[in-house]
Amino acid sequence: MYKSLVFRAGVANIISFFGEIGINERPNPPSTAPQDRGLRMNEQIRISPVRVIGANGEFVGVIPTFQALEMAREAELDLVEVNPNERPPVCKILDYGKFRYQQSLKNNKTKVHQQKIKELRVRPKTGDHDIETKINQARKFLEHKDKVQVNVIFKGRELQHIEEGKRIIDLILEKLQEFAKVEKPPSMEGKKMTAMLAPKKD
Repeated sequence: MYKSLVFRAGVANIISFFGEIGINERPNPPSTAPQDRGLRMNEQIRISPVRVIGANGEFVGVIPTFQALEMAREAELDLVEVNPNERPPVCKILDYGKFRYQQSLKNNKTKVHQQKIKELRVRPKTGDHDIETKINQARKFLEHKDKVQVNVIFKGRELQHIEEGKRIIDLILEKLQEFAKVEKPPSMEGKKMTAMLAPKKD
């Protein structure tokens, strides 16, 4: 009975000791999330054999990796692992720099442009040169597929000459009719006359 108590006490002390120094703490498991390190190429491709596609898109066959590398070097190109999930993985002989450039162009085309509303402000007394500058600005906005809100701002006694503001806004709309459609015709909103232009669809 006495020996049993001593043994249990000893085991308890050992567990307590290792618990204090952290032996019983389990380390966090490593993340299993895949890391995007880009495509493997040339000497980075360690697995062998590989399924090879030639520079012209022809299927070469399943060959040892060192042989595929020699073919790429002879053509002064790169061996790029384009599908690592296949067994054996699929590699292609290509110009890697050109490949990356084409991929970036493809990605840019898939990006959706977030349309914005750009504001164009003029006054009834705005000069012809300044109006032409504003029209050029609006043209750039429309070419970028943004909408343009044209505002003629009236201050003080200018409200007595609304027809002059109407003339200016009509001139702007006329100059931009090749690039835009009138989504909202000119109308008075408080102390400003406003119209909305939307880019024409290609």
